[in-house]
Amino acid sequence: MASKDKIKVLLAQFPLETHSRGIITVAGMLRDAGMEVILMGNALPEQVVETAIQEYVDVIGISTYCGGELALGTEMMKIAEEKGIKDRTAFLIGGIFPPMYIPKLKAIGFDGTFLSATQDEIVSCIKESVAAKN
Repeated sequence: MASKDKIKVLLAQFPLETHSRGIITVAGMLRDAGMEVILMGNALPEQVVETAIQEYVDVIGISTYCGGELALGTEMMKIAEEKGIKDRTAFLIGGIFPPMYIPKLKAIGFDGTFLSATQDEIVSCIKESVAAKN
């Protein structure tokens, strides 16, 4: 973990995503819960993983509304494994995607998936996922 008291979260969106209200709302929720948040915005999977390594984050959260979550999520997990952070970093994804994708997203390595959630649900998932990685 980045600090003994604060969980450090990197929030990003895959390329071509134009919807930012969700990621900004979640960033505020996590800050209110006492977490350190890095709001990256749009980035390719490799850029997300490289930033996570540079910032030594505990969590990578992806916001998606435009599709591509399976292809880009799979690519990101492959890169995370190659770079050695997959086992020590919690991965979450939320937004709009078909509910039938949830088992597939979990199978590729996402610790949490959200089609909708409260602040308590997101914060609880992050804390549990980070604890399981340590």
